Amino acid sequence: MSSLASAEFAALDPLDAARRHADENIQFPLTLVDLAAVAELSAYHFVRQFSARFGISPMAYVRERRLALAAAQLRQGAPPPLITLAFDCGFDSQEGFTRAFKRAYGVTPGRYRRQGPRLVSQESLTMTTAAPTHLRLSQSPAPIRKGALRIAGLTQTFDDQTKAGIPDLWQRLVPLLPLPGQASRETFGVCAAAGSPGAMRYTAGVPLASGAPAPAGIDVIELAPQSYLVFRQVLDGGPLHSQMQAAASEIWGARLPASGHRLAPAPDLEFYPAGFEPDQPDAAVEWWIPVET
Repeated sequence: MSSLASAEFAALDPLDAARRHADENIQFPLTLVDLAAVAELSAYHFVRQFSARFGISPMAYVRERRLALAAAQLRQGAPPPLITLAFDCGFDSQEGFTRAFKRAYGVTPGRYRRQGPRLVSQESLTMTTAAPTHLRLSQSPAPIRKGALRIAGLTQTFDDQTKAGIPDLWQRLVPLLPLPGQASRETFGVCAAAGSPGAMRYTAGVPLASGAPAPAGIDVIELAPQSYLVFRQVLDGGPLHSQMQAAASEIWGARLPASGHRLAPAPDLEFYPAGFEPDQPDAAVEWWIPVET
């Protein structure tokens, strides 16, 4: 990206705009929907992109900034009552505020106020757009149209705290393969919005032949034809999960916001070719991200 293009992107970056909006309105009520609207994204896509870019969920970022503001006020000569600080930080009670403050700073607000500014927050933000130097990730120059798909597999809902359990879902699926009616040996990870913002319904599955009945105990997802930005990741033979996390951070946190494409309200997919073995040299996985055309 040229320096001029980089400057233009920085000025228009929707994720940074949402972060700045949070900083400038940190003492006022803020919701996930509010911040997503600033970024002009759905709450689901906003959480994924913001978390990938900054290493922290949007509302955790808001909470961290409010706690930092409370810490600054506690260092003043005449700080406000703790219950006032609690409400200013968006907590429903002084007890909840005290627990959160202690997690962040290692001591209660009262002790922090008595000991002064020598303590340093134990929370730290990972706010970087730099991709790992070992990441080999190429991008299609234009969206690619894919036909309708039927994906059969196992589904579970995850969030930022539980998404490390996705590999276990695959371990449960593998012994069941091939499924009745399975159309090919390719496999797909299907990521879709769940009921609550920030949650994701993930399906580990395989293509199901047209007209084939759903196998017993198996979920079937019907995907309409869709245009996708396709990213191809070449693996290095190391642990798969950490490499996938690095690619997700780069794709959602940097490349999609800079692409100029508007995300479509459809699931995104991980595509694994037939015979995929992550520890083999130059094994590759594709990321299909739905966009409007």
